[in-house]
Amino acid sequence: MNRRHDIDALRVLAFGLLILYHLGMLYVGPADDWKFHLKSSYIADWLEQPMLASSFWRMDLLFLISGMAVHFLRGRLSLPRLAWKRTVRLLVPLLFGMAVVIPIQPYVQGVDNGLVAPGFGHFLLRYWSGGPWPAGAFDGWQFGVTWNHLWYLPYVWVYTLLLLALLPALESPVGQRAIAAVHRLRGWPLLVLPALPLFAYNLLLAARFPQNHALIGDWYAHAGYATMFFYGYAIGTHPALWSELARLRHRSLGLAVCFFATHLLLGRMEAFAGTWPASAFAIERLGMRALHVFYAWSAIAAVLGWGHQYLNRPFRWLPYAREAVFPWYILHQSVLLAMAYWLIPLKLGAVWEPTLVLLGTVGGCAALHELVIRRTRWLRPLFGLDAKPRAARIETAAVAQTQAA
Repeated sequence: MNRRHDIDALRVLAFGLLILYHLGMLYVGPADDWKFHLKSSYIADWLEQPMLASSFWRMDLLFLISGMAVHFLRGRLSLPRLAWKRTVRLLVPLLFGMAVVIPIQPYVQGVDNGLVAPGFGHFLLRYWSGGPWPAGAFDGWQFGVTWNHLWYLPYVWVYTLLLLALLPALESPVGQRAIAAVHRLRGWPLLVLPALPLFAYNLLLAARFPQNHALIGDWYAHAGYATMFFYGYAIGTHPALWSELARLRHRSLGLAVCFFATHLLLGRMEAFAGTWPASAFAIERLGMRALHVFYAWSAIAAVLGWGHQYLNRPFRWLPYAREAVFPWYILHQSVLLAMAYWLIPLKLGAVWEPTLVLLGTVGGCAALHELVIRRTRWLRPLFGLDAKPRAARIETAAVAQTQAA
């Protein structure tokens, strides 16, 4: 199977967007609506619109790409080997991250809100022992420890095992016909039908099960993310479907812009909702939910289509970025919050502060990855990398083949 450079590039760019999103969480307002581990004093309400524009589909895209990864690996590995490979690749970094990388985040949050005493060494010993903590000390205080932004890893692991359990059925004649039906989607059905289950989840589950990222009881998130994960597996690398997504890229982008603009307009109209009859308000809320879901899917279709059209080529930077993306994901929020904790009290202004936080985050992740993680064999698996770099594995295999000959 030829490597799909556009999917690699989209994965890198999606995680890059995640860094910018978490930077924005320091500054977006209103602060009561956009809670984060730390908040700067330079709150900018105008950030709410661009933050919403990405938040509706950002994680769905990542889960869809994760489902594609299972599709690629399935062609090379048996089910037991695939389950073991994904378990090691996902859970080892999760456990290491929770013990070593994450603790700076609850520490700075707890110190900032006055519920944790300064002194990181003392905090770390207490954190490793599981607390207990004062109520509200940090996000996840009830559990003693937290996985914060690494919640994505156990979710992907669970969906992977569920998908692997279903693979015998999906690879049966009936399952293959179902996946073939997905591959035959063209035109407007491709831009509408995949969003319908997501809309149903929104109507049935969103109000009852607000997202908590705790794995347990997060049923609305599970329904949506697991569906996107399955979509990724079903889409795979089917050439005709990807060509159709590229052909529809202008249409899907136009739909996404229209849906999001209408969503913003209806949101502004809610200021007058107190004068509306109850039926009009119910219709408006239903419309907001529909716009949210259909905007998200059309935006993802646009990203896939434009990406396939312009990113499916072997960029020189892509192999390095493909390896770096997982360590950067694990590191970025801890580095970002450490930088923010140090810089926010300096009151450097609304331009210099976020600029330095971003530069410090990018520089810190780059230095840790390049100088430490990728060069240390025992550290590499703890950040989701193979123990040997790809170039070294290829060289070893070539030498073994030469010796065998």
